[in-house]
Amino acid sequence: MAEYKTLKVNPIKSNSSVFYLYLNRPSHRNALSRDFFDEFPKALKSLDQNPNVNAIILAGAGDHFCSGIDINTLTSITQSADRARTNERFRREIKYLQAAVTALEECRKPVIAGIHGACIGGGIDIITACDIRYCTEDAFFSVKEVDLAITADLGTLQRLPGIVGFGNAMELALTARRFSGFEAKEMGLVTRVFGSKNDLDGFVARIAEEIAARSPLAITGTKAVLLKSKDLSLDQGLDYVATWNAAMLLSDDLKEATSAFFQKRKPVFSKL
Repeated sequence: MAEYKTLKVNPIKSNSSVFYLYLNRPSHRNALSRDFFDEFPKALKSLDQNPNVNAIILAGAGDHFCSGIDINTLTSITQSADRARTNERFRREIKYLQAAVTALEECRKPVIAGIHGACIGGGIDIITACDIRYCTEDAFFSVKEVDLAITADLGTLQRLPGIVGFGNAMELALTARRFSGFEAKEMGLVTRVFGSKNDLDGFVARIAEEIAARSPLAITGTKAVLLKSKDLSLDQGLDYVATWNAAMLLSDDLKEATSAFFQKRKPVFSKL
């Protein structure tokens, strides 16, 4: 595995196809530095292309998941005498930072977020791009950007309404208020809340292992079709999945799943 300044990657146990991807700046409460935005898409691409990886757990090292973007990342743009050139360069930088978060959706393998402690600002951007989200009861969240005189620009305003509803997203984004893990569950931002980090970690590992044991073609297809269908009408979505399954359905995985069912055994699928 590659070495990173801001991340840590390792399998949850030897010979497992589930890998942890840790935000790994615990002394900074995992604030997102410029190095993070360079490294995160590279790490996801590496995991995506690794045939030994079937599922990814995204977590934070230390006491918090993520305290948001490092303020030094926001002030790193150099000014020039030409205002237009400064603005164009700043827009390119924002698009670069956005791409690092969107890499979560572009990763074919499912990404499960296990959230504890703070999940603020850029942390919300990240978890809304994950496929499944769980948290501890002491986790807390905030769409913090307006408190910093910023319009959130890395994906929260685009993804959060589809998860918690437009009204909830508007209220959270305009007030920047802190909300709890239980409220996050009530709104649908997370699926379950756990009493301790040990309980969270154990459950997430078990769910990830269960997903990783299924047909990788079916899992990657399900993620791809769900993400695509968000932007399509019902008829368009049905047409898209019909085309997808026309290409992917008649696979060795289908034969193996059918054989395993009749033989009353667990299926064993080839790597992707």
